[in-house]
Amino acid sequence: MTPDLMEAGAAIRAAHAEKVAPGQARFVAAEPYFGQGVALYVEDITVSFDGFKALNKLNLTINVGELRCIIGPNGAGKTTMMDCITGKTRPDSGKVFFGSNIDLLRLKEQQVSQIGVGRKFQKPTVYEQLNVFENLELALKADRRVRASLFSRLSGAQLDRIGEVLTLIHLKDEAQRTAGLLSHGQKQWLEIGMLLMQDPKLLLLDEPVAGMTDEETERTAELFLSLEGQHSLVVVEHDMKFVEQLTEGRKKVTVLHEGSVLAEGLLADVQANDKVVEVYLGR
Repeated sequence: MTPDLMEAGAAIRAAHAEKVAPGQARFVAAEPYFGQGVALYVEDITVSFDGFKALNKLNLTINVGELRCIIGPNGAGKTTMMDCITGKTRPDSGKVFFGSNIDLLRLKEQQVSQIGVGRKFQKPTVYEQLNVFENLELALKADRRVRASLFSRLSGAQLDRIGEVLTLIHLKDEAQRTAGLLSHGQKQWLEIGMLLMQDPKLLLLDEPVAGMTDEETERTAELFLSLEGQHSLVVVEHDMKFVEQLTEGRKKVTVLHEGSVLAEGLLADVQANDKVVEVYLGR
């Protein structure tokens, strides 16, 4: 990150820090600044567990509105990378910035979510006793304090937004269906919809099509491609056919191995890389 970019970020951070006591600052959900066109900036991140380096000076840059696929063998550091971005794991060293102004390593998990970083884990997590509509309603980006929740009614704009998301995630006809009765793929879509209700600027998606049928996988690819440009997406995946659908032969793919970037470029170039073939793709 260049010095001028760091200085610009520092100025914006200072503007969003509300002083509550000498030497202390209360967290205020700031808007990330994307003036440089970068959504996520990871520099030299290192994470060690009992001497094992899960991440080893990892560097990664995701542009605003970009859809980036991350591939690599098990143990390459893909999940640990997401843990560092979302505040679940604190690295030993390095930097992680959201836009040019928000230092994610200074924030807790909940705070990272509040500023517009959404994460989907491999296993879908939805409220199975509630119906699809109610799941999306609960996920609305709104005041969720007890009093506000008790006396709140959905506005016309909120109802419209839920309707838009239902259509987007292919669950409009399932709006009143109990979430626990959905198929595995539909639960995955519902969880993605719940993330979208929070209006995230960056989406981290960990193996989103694991366990899906071929038809569900194809629909998920269509969904992610429709989100490209409106959101920045980082998709960790092993299904190479799905990766091919997402990249369409013209988007950058990143390969992780032993906690570092092994290769990066167009999918065809990555697949032709001898080191990638050796450690991950095979012949």
